[in-house]
Formats: sequence, C-alpha cells, structure tokens
Amino acid sequence: MTKKVLIAGFAGAMGQKAVNLVNNMADFEIVAGLSPHANHDPEEYHLPKTAQIFNQLSDIPENIADIWIDFTTPNAVYENVKYAILHHISPIVGTTGLNDEQVAKLKNLAKKEQVGGLIASNFGMSAVLLMKFAKEAAKYFPDVEIIEMHHADKKDAPSGTALSTAKLIAENRPKHETAPNEVESLAHVRGGDYEGIKIHSVRLPGYIAHEQVLFGGKGEALTIRQDSFDRESFMSGVKVALKKVDSLHELIVGLENIL
Repeated sequence: MTKKVLIAGFAGAMGQKAVNLVNNMADFEIVAGLSPHANHDPEEYHLPKTAQIFNQLSDIPENIADIWIDFTTPNAVYENVKYAILHHISPIVGTTGLNDEQVAKLKNLAKKEQVGGLIASNFGMSAVLLMKFAKEAAKYFPDVEIIEMHHADKKDAPSGTALSTAKLIAENRPKHETAPNEVESLAHVRGGDYEGIKIHSVRLPGYIAHEQVLFGGKGEALTIRQDSFDRESFMSGVKVALKKVDSLHELIVGLENIL
C-alpha cells in the first residue's frame, strides 16, 4: 500500500532533498506540500504533477496524507506538528527550535491522539554517533564545551544538535563547574550555558553543519567532531524514519531511539 506524504518546507534546501528522496522510494508518494510563499506549480519544485501545494495550514483538506515531513522554520514547526497530530498524520520532524515545553505538549497530544512520529535534531548518522560518544565520555571528563558551526542562513542558535548533545552529556556528567572564577570583559563571550556546559554557535557562509565537543582533563584532552558537507547526508536518517514511522506508537525524540 502506497503511503501518502506531505512535505512542509518543500521549497527549501532540506525540503528539496526530502522531495528527491521520497520521489525515489517505492511505496511512498508525495501528495502535497506546504510552504507560505511557494507558487502552485508542483513541477517547479520537482513534485509530482498531481501534488497539491498549500500556503497555510487552514487550506489543507482532511485525510490528505499519512506522513508529514517537516523541514520548515523554528517559528512554524510547533503549529505544524500540532496540526499533523490532530489530523492523525504521523510527523517526521527535522526542524529545530522546539523548546522542552513544546516537545512535552506534542508528546502528550500524540499520546492522546494515538499518533506515532519522530522529532530528530539531526538525521545524520555521524551526528547521532557523536552524541552517543559524547554522552559516554562525559562520565570521565566533566569539563566540556561544545562548538557548533552552521551556514549563515540557520535561524536558531544553538543548533538543535548541540542542545541535544548538551542534554545527553548532562545526564551522564557529575555536577561540575568549569572555570568558576572567570570574568567576562565582553558580554556573552563564553557562549550559552546549559547546566554548566558552554555552547558556542558559529554562523558563516560556506559551512553546512559541524559540531565539536571538547573535553579537558589533567594533562590530556579529547575532541569528538562530526562534519556534514552535504545536506544529502541527512537523507539516510529520513529514509529510516519513513520506513519505521508506521511502527511507532508515540512521538519519539531522537533518531538514535529508532535505529
């Protein structure tokens, strides 16, 4: 049975990668796209001729799709995913910017509506492994900082991947304060702070998505780094999610939890 897919944010860089992925998967068909400023010529965006294009949520008819792929913006993603769940469309969410309260609300709503789905801060396998390795290292190196580097157009900072990394590290890291007596002569020069873990965000043209986790100890240091040089690298994780979302009975957070 062919699964009907709606792609929110289909006109963007990640959205177009998702379009290409679904177009080349058997048993999946793009039936609709959501983008606020897109025109209504599906072929311009490499969508099937029969795909419908919508500019706002209220235009989307009932029962249009089985799966909702979301690569939109931080200010749109919460309402998008809420809409998908309420209309019993399984969401696969790659958009970052959801806060903990919003994720909790979406998880509760999905449980109430009995809809399964996935929210992933990163669909790249190297990023998933980085987070796994960093969590393990945190038991032995409590002094740690994170540097994430992304393209200049990225809207949210820190990246969802960096924040997820910090949360996983905090789970395994003894309560600890690095450089407690420091004084900033320039405000915010030490970056953001998540439970004592400093996070630094870089936004520059030429970059795609990169992250370093730096651990320091007496007389030694450990650096874990991942680099995504092409957005195509994220599609392997999206493909896994598409194939497994039917088997999910709740809203899962983190690609690593369905691998």
